[in-house]
Amino acid sequence: MYQELIEKKKTLAVIGLGYVGLPIALEFAKKIKVIGFDINAERVEMMRNGIDPSQELESSAFENCDIFFTNSLDELRKANFFIVAVPTPVDEHNVPDLKPVQRASETIGKVIKKGDYVVFESTVYPGCTEEDCVPIIEKLSGLKMVDDYKIGYSPERINPGDKEHTISTIVKVVSGCCAESLETIAKVYELVVRAGVHRASSIKVAEAAKIIENTQRDLNIALMNELSIIFDRMNINTFEVLEAAGTKWNFLKFQPGLVGGHCIGVDPYYLTYKSQKLGYDSQVILAGRNINDGMAGYVAKKVLRHIIQNDGNVREAKVLVMGATFKENVSDIRNSKVADVVKELKSYSLNVHVSDPHADSDELMHEYGFELTPDLDKDYDAVIITVPHSSYKNLDDAYFTSITEKHALIADLKGTYRNKISSRAYWSL
Repeated sequence: MYQELIEKKKTLAVIGLGYVGLPIALEFAKKIKVIGFDINAERVEMMRNGIDPSQELESSAFENCDIFFTNSLDELRKANFFIVAVPTPVDEHNVPDLKPVQRASETIGKVIKKGDYVVFESTVYPGCTEEDCVPIIEKLSGLKMVDDYKIGYSPERINPGDKEHTISTIVKVVSGCCAESLETIAKVYELVVRAGVHRASSIKVAEAAKIIENTQRDLNIALMNELSIIFDRMNINTFEVLEAAGTKWNFLKFQPGLVGGHCIGVDPYYLTYKSQKLGYDSQVILAGRNINDGMAGYVAKKVLRHIIQNDGNVREAKVLVMGATFKENVSDIRNSKVADVVKELKSYSLNVHVSDPHADSDELMHEYGFELTPDLDKDYDAVIITVPHSSYKNLDDAYFTSITEKHALIADLKGTYRNKISSRAYWSL
């Protein structure tokens, strides 16, 4: 398989061309023949024209790439090595939603041939690839894993907005259903991953590794958020405490904040879901999730309390929320916890305006039911800086004074303006 791929006698396909799949497809397309498959015809047309629908990649990323974008199963059948990079979200009850990965498995089951390879990159709980995806593929194809086709798992490590840690510079974990498949999958990924690959002993180990990467971060941020709540009652600035503690060589430098996005706020639920199915109810992991999911409400109440204490007219009070994406310097709004902050503020009958230099107003309206405010006012009762975009960092005390009332609160969640605001009340996590 490997030799035929590099000789372009066989083709690699990436199924799902979002913020994970497209960069992978383009990176491979610099070396081998690639089919980029997505069910969304509009997105496919954009990529054919060198446009990344996720707005992560420049048009230059499409240059000198041997890739064909399609939403046709007939075209997908021409591939021999399939990489699945579809989203794996949770529903409104935080239960894993496997429909995208199940549909991708159905797609593969319709096009896979004897001798083909399938590698899943989507984040799932340990066991999902072999217990949930393989049966779908085999039911539709009539083929048997190991004997007729090979399967593996290699967790994605894409970090949106990060131009330093890219596919080629991050060690890639790979796994396979047998020794032969492990070696072949490792060699294929080594084509594009300069940092090298780590060969996991089994598919389940690789699946579990992905889950705990983000669960560990989630728990550490939850600790910082809980410390922030405690220190606020003591009138201590959390960032000053972290700065002091950070002088010790082995102190882990995490910060408090809203936890959204596709990974940290989602992946732990996959692990706790599977754990519950096996008869163990998670305690530490879900406690961390509870704290992080509650931060939007905590922030909103803090702002409301200030307004009541300093103005009292809640129904006429206006709050500006600066930042709507799930993290700084990206356009992606999916699973943004800023939406929860806006929802909480509006539940108290506050007038909420939202600004963001990267987010799309129509997408926000479609996803969350609110739009960006085109022209900011000069009389806000509070400003909440939720996402520290680079374009915000040069704003100063004079700017915030110019858009707020004298009694206003500047709620700087990530401490960007610590020791820089003197004309208004200041608070950070």
